[in-house]
Amino acid sequence: MINQIQAQVDFKILDIKKLDGYDNRNYKLRSDDQSHILKTYPFSDERMALVEAENAALLHLKNGKQAFPKPISFSDGSFTKVLEMEGEKRIIRLLSFLEGTFLGDIASPTPDLYRSLARFLARMNTRLQSFDHSVIKGRAWEWDLQRLGLNKKYISDIPDAHNRNIVRYFFQQFDQKVALVLPELRKSIIHNDANEWNILVADGKISGLIDFGDLAYTPLINELAVALTYACYDKDDPLLWAAPLLEAYHDILPLQKQELDILYYLIAARLCISVCNSAHAKKVDPYNNYATVSENNAWSMLHRWLAINPINARNTFYEAAGFSITPAKPIEESIERRHNVISPILSVSYDRPIHVERSVFQYMYDAHGNTFLDAYNNIPQVGHSHPKVVEAGMQQMAKLNTNTRYHYDLLPEYAERLLAKFPDVLNKVFFVNSGSAASDLAIRMTIAHTGRHHLMVMEHGYHGNTQIGIDISDYKFSNKKGAGQKENILKTPIPNTYRGKYTTDDRKAGKQYAADAIAQVEQYDHPVAAFISEPIVGCGGQVPLAKGYLKQLYPAIRKQGGVCISDEVQTGFGRTGDYFWGFEAQDVVPDMVIIGKPMGNGHPMAAVVTTDEIAESFGKGVEFFSSFGGNPVSCAIGLAVLDVIEEEGLQQKAKTVGDYYQSLLRELQQKYPCIGDVRGSGLFLGVEIVKDGSMQSDTELAHHIKNELRNRHILISTDGPHNSVLKSKPPLCFTKENAKTVVEHINSILEAY
Repeated sequence: MINQIQAQVDFKILDIKKLDGYDNRNYKLRSDDQSHILKTYPFSDERMALVEAENAALLHLKNGKQAFPKPISFSDGSFTKVLEMEGEKRIIRLLSFLEGTFLGDIASPTPDLYRSLARFLARMNTRLQSFDHSVIKGRAWEWDLQRLGLNKKYISDIPDAHNRNIVRYFFQQFDQKVALVLPELRKSIIHNDANEWNILVADGKISGLIDFGDLAYTPLINELAVALTYACYDKDDPLLWAAPLLEAYHDILPLQKQELDILYYLIAARLCISVCNSAHAKKVDPYNNYATVSENNAWSMLHRWLAINPINARNTFYEAAGFSITPAKPIEESIERRHNVISPILSVSYDRPIHVERSVFQYMYDAHGNTFLDAYNNIPQVGHSHPKVVEAGMQQMAKLNTNTRYHYDLLPEYAERLLAKFPDVLNKVFFVNSGSAASDLAIRMTIAHTGRHHLMVMEHGYHGNTQIGIDISDYKFSNKKGAGQKENILKTPIPNTYRGKYTTDDRKAGKQYAADAIAQVEQYDHPVAAFISEPIVGCGGQVPLAKGYLKQLYPAIRKQGGVCISDEVQTGFGRTGDYFWGFEAQDVVPDMVIIGKPMGNGHPMAAVVTTDEIAESFGKGVEFFSSFGGNPVSCAIGLAVLDVIEEEGLQQKAKTVGDYYQSLLRELQQKYPCIGDVRGSGLFLGVEIVKDGSMQSDTELAHHIKNELRNRHILISTDGPHNSVLKSKPPLCFTKENAKTVVEHINSILEAY
């Protein structure tokens, strides 16, 4: 090859060295007095046009004070040639070689160095604004941020399911936040790849920029978005490093507010393009390390970017550019507006309520720019704003949404997928819109099947806000403001092995509690129609039923003609880790199961799952109908939730992260006597707070911990008879690192208390 090249140039080639490249072959040529870069590309008419356009851009920039590669003509005066090389036709061109240290080799870059980079880019962009080239303007390819959608085909190449969905989320955000304003933005030809391996440093300043192969005619702000991505993607606090870059760029080439409004999403888009192309490159060429050199940093920043409230990012960008920031309304003003139209009986959490604006996966964003780690909300089972669930709802809503009197295949399809998660005997499902409606329906079905009205319920149990739901919820009817226990309700003590009658943590306590409950049933004046309980009693303080309790009690209920109902509204869909449904931990099969909350990941869905026999009894009465229960949109969303649970392995994750979470809490329990009990399963946990050295509930301390965590931007809640149990039941995408963060802050709060 060296002889081929020597024949084309006027200088003596002393040495040739192959360089790393993404998708072409590059070489460094050394002569007596200087070095050159030989760039080669597979031949195509399109590639030739792009190479010539790149040369034109570099020639446009060459008279400036900044250092860029200069096109070097061959001996015949041309800047490009086509040669047969190594058995294929290739385009070749020569560029000057720029000396300097790559920014990527600077161990500790400073804010001043980043300011130098910003000034360099701003001056270059100012010059490029007067450069026009039809080939570059007509280019449409994956690395141009405005063409983000061209990378969708690569998402499936990302091996980790949760990471794939993080990328999908940012694609959706781009469509919603960026795509609509693109036509309004300033456009220019830009370099489009100011990464740390294209930027040269000398004497503490940016000395040059190489590799103009990514030139694009695109919104001007994309230059800065790309540069910020690579400048910040290995930093713990990306916004801290973004500010000086923005400030210095704005001083030379003023930015517009509209550009800064979308910069957060443009940076995310560049990260997504990077990880998508890295995943695809590894798939087609696993040995090309150059193609994946920035992958780990890109993934790290993409995860950190999720934890940054877009409002905080925008305000940081505004401040750096000197724009005024309009503060959000004080929370007191927002609450006053709420109470003008919504009764205060619908309360809000925390001493300082949170004005939430957006949410994603395990994070919630407030209107003031704060990000909250959500260790509390179990309704978004697979994560807030999960893109697969959002997309399923959007697509189906645009296609068909109607009531269940029409036949559509989604209804039986979803019913079949859902019922496959249950024991075979539970083979009929009735869809409604809330757990409360499901509880109400379950009791109606019970009465229809048994002809009885007397019901056995669990102490501290909660089953909904309908009248029937309140009648069977000790949490409601025994409240000091409640209506009291109805005559047809039999209440049994909660089988609590921490502070109950029997406290051995084995099956002996379960049998003892069950024996007492059976005695209640036998001594009751009426045969009970049903026994209803949650497998872990949430409002009782996240109390798991004692081991073996239901195994003993269920047969006794059935013996006298009653049905057994498991309320899985909070514990179902893999939350408990070891099992998909909470009742499985008791080695029983109920006659009816109530499900809701996580079923639609926040979309209002619920159901009663039961047997043929009970369904047949119910079918003899008046027709059952729910306008929205099981509608097409709900079914599509429900299917997506099941898909995500399976694809992301969320049940196993609930177990792995939950076990780790519990282990950290138990370590804390050894340190602080105020932690009386740590209990639960998977990501459904309770921490009982007591007064040191006693079993007396410490409501005040529990309240303090909850609110102090809120002040530190971590969300948990409290529950239990004395509101003294910390409860944590986060989205199942919660990580070990998230769990560690929560426990470290609880430790810090208790140390300071």
